[in-house]
Amino acid sequence: MSDFALCIIAWQRLYGRHGLPWQGSRDPYRVWLSEIMLQQTQVTTVIPYFERFIARFPDVQSLAAAEQDEVLAHWSGLGYYSRARNLHAAAQRVMRDFGGEFPSQLAEIMDLPGIGRSTAGAIAAFCFGERAAILDGNVKRVLVRYFGVCEYPGLRATEMRLWELAESMLPDTEIDVYTQAMMDMGAMLCTRTRPHCDKCPVAETCVAQITGQVALLPAARPGSRSGKPQKTAQFVILHHAGRVWLEQRPDTGIWGGLWSFPELRDTDDTLAVCRDTWRLDVIEVRDRPSFRHVFSHFGLTILPRWVEIAQLPLTVAEQGGWWAAPEEALAAAIPVPVRKILMQGAA
Repeated sequence: MSDFALCIIAWQRLYGRHGLPWQGSRDPYRVWLSEIMLQQTQVTTVIPYFERFIARFPDVQSLAAAEQDEVLAHWSGLGYYSRARNLHAAAQRVMRDFGGEFPSQLAEIMDLPGIGRSTAGAIAAFCFGERAAILDGNVKRVLVRYFGVCEYPGLRATEMRLWELAESMLPDTEIDVYTQAMMDMGAMLCTRTRPHCDKCPVAETCVAQITGQVALLPAARPGSRSGKPQKTAQFVILHHAGRVWLEQRPDTGIWGGLWSFPELRDTDDTLAVCRDTWRLDVIEVRDRPSFRHVFSHFGLTILPRWVEIAQLPLTVAEQGGWWAAPEEALAAAIPVPVRKILMQGAA
């Protein structure tokens, strides 16, 4: 076993994370669920979602048997909803192709919807003791700094090099402890900003630390600019007799598969669209306070328009939507901004 592996395994036993609700189990369902939830999401955010999800879907069988809408409702607020759709589809594949037993081979795990090489490696290492590497964002940062990789990690050639480095450092034993150690190092010590190099067990041999490049690595995307793109959209809250109109968003794009209010461009005339395009008998349009919702890659300013209508159009059943009472809507699979608007009501 390399000195690197020995050092971080010893560190993990003393200082790493040990009390997370998905730890202490070799159940691949729990590990898989936690790994999917932890993609692009902080541990503190994931924990309550994980516990609620496990309470409702305790095993792959119950998840596979559920309706997608219910799965999305339990995911609502975590974001990146394609993760939930893939989770559901993968559970159904496990039931159909593997008789309900989660596959143990790395290639078979990777073949399931929504499971990439790194997630498959984590499941294989934690649950089946397979000597498999992982390369999530935290682990990439550790390896980039430790080996002084100056190229942008998102480049294919750089990523392939990092995979080679990750595999070269794997120990022959204690692969589960080592894998957790790599995750914990990136999350707790080798953080994106203000890393705790003074507490790092491998700082003395870290190239970035030795050469004074910790703050410069990982390298930024070539040609990247500071700040996120900004967009603006109207949310049209159609209201009649105590109910609001919700329509299901396409599976692709933001909030895929979730129930939301109709959306217009910020330059559209809300009243004209409601009357002339949607043929609605509008009583009143009220502007609600705008607010911002931030995604990983852009910021969205939402302009809520509360539209009171006199009667339901005759073609409602053909529009693929749903007139929901507020309590029904809040229990459905809805995005966070929709939930915020519903909680505020029409005032």
